[in-house]
Amino acid sequence: MIERFDPDTLAAPQANYSHGVFVPKGSDILYVAGQLGFSPDGKLGATFAEQAELAFKNVALVLKHKGMSPADLVKIQMYMLDVNNRIGLEAIIKSVFGDVKPVSTLLVVKSLARPEFLFEVDAVAAR
Repeated sequence: MIERFDPDTLAAPQANYSHGVFVPKGSDILYVAGQLGFSPDGKLGATFAEQAELAFKNVALVLKHKGMSPADLVKIQMYMLDVNNRIGLEAIIKSVFGDVKPVSTLLVVKSLARPEFLFEVDAVAAR
């Protein structure tokens, strides 16, 4: 069973994440490739919020394919173009993943693989 923790020697997390996640030896580990804001029919979300929600839902679908759930998330790494979009991101994450608090990193980048991509997320899960 994975253990999420926040050492009392550090400031409390400023968002919905944990400072550390311990994965015990022998756990199954799933690496999820970068997911974009495409719906199952291949349409790209029109806005940042739509793309982010679809990208997180796509992560959840990859997890489900292997019998896992957001509760198994260990780490997410997110990429966005505009730091101002960060404001609504936590609510989108909670709407898809609930109160799970994986380790996370948010990067604001100049561009993604194509100009119309506004958000991308990759993940690691374990059970």
